[in-house]
Amino acid sequence: MNILVTGASSGIGFEAVLELITSNNNRVVALARSEEKLHKLSKLAKKKNPECILHPKKFDIIHDDYDTKLIPFLKKHLGSVDILINNAGSLVNKPFEELSQLDFVDMLQYNFLGHVKMIQHILPHVNENAHIVNIGSMGGFQGSIKFPGLVAYSASKAALHSLTECLATELNDYKKIKVNCLALGSAQTEMLEEAFPDYKSPVTAFEMGKFIAEFAQTGHKFFNGKVIPVAVTTP
Repeated sequence: MNILVTGASSGIGFEAVLELITSNNNRVVALARSEEKLHKLSKLAKKKNPECILHPKKFDIIHDDYDTKLIPFLKKHLGSVDILINNAGSLVNKPFEELSQLDFVDMLQYNFLGHVKMIQHILPHVNENAHIVNIGSMGGFQGSIKFPGLVAYSASKAALHSLTECLATELNDYKKIKVNCLALGSAQTEMLEEAFPDYKSPVTAFEMGKFIAEFAQTGHKFFNGKVIPVAVTTP
């Protein structure tokens, strides 16, 4: 499979890539803003599977140019895309009264609009029955417990959840693309530590990354347009 993963420099994105490259049938392009962390990812991937096909690429899903920087890279190394994992994201943890308009803009850009841009730009290059997996959050899952300080973050994730449901209907008529969202609960990542400094998750980044990798490869056979809660604890 030809797989594109965003937000691959750390946490669950990093671990998902390391799981995906264990199969020599997969060709993976890993995107992140940190070249140093991508180098670390590539080094670990080659150690785990010396024959793996991994192409790391420094790319900012908001500010970099898709037409000149990303699409030519994808055409060269993948040709087309079977799976897109939209994992890139950011977090602001502030009381509501301290949030600025810029805080909301940042959350919407990195947790929602960046994924919109990514999907729009790669649509011409995806294969029939491709699977788009958006990485959401229980913070944006309707009816779930909410936490102080995460208003902007949770609202941006809720937008991503709605986008998933809408695109699943619209893109099913376009190459029969399947679109799903995993609304993740906690996994022990840098982002979790930022949001909940004193909390330790029972789920490791490795475990969650492995789950995402497996779902991305098989979930479209069973789900479409679903926002699926993936949580064993609160948070």
